[in-house]
Amino acid sequence: MGDTEIAVGRLNELEDPGCREFAIGGGDWPFRGFVVRLGEKVYAYQNVCVHLGHPLNWAPNKFLTKDKSAIICASHGATYAIESGDCFAGPDAGKTLHKVAASVRDGVVYVTGPDGPPP
Repeated sequence: MGDTEIAVGRLNELEDPGCREFAIGGGDWPFRGFVVRLGEKVYAYQNVCVHLGHPLNWAPNKFLTKDKSAIICASHGATYAIESGDCFAGPDAGKTLHKVAASVRDGVVYVTGPDGPPP
């Protein structure tokens, strides 16, 4: 298994702040993540709750609190800083989401991650 870079979409297609899910690899268990736009910067994380190991969101592309100031786990309310992935409230306090490499080039958001789950 290696790393793969994919285009997630154009930066100007994302709300500010806003999110978009992505998957890298195929089969039954692709690597799943999401990007968060905050101004002209993007941050990317694996879509896995560090508390229970399930996806953070229940609805497509919905990862932020109502005021869009933080990432939130839909099932138990753990709240994470957008810029670092650090949990600052809830049962995961002190833990950090798994970061994924993200960049913006020529107005397009790119992420680089494994092309499948860990063995």
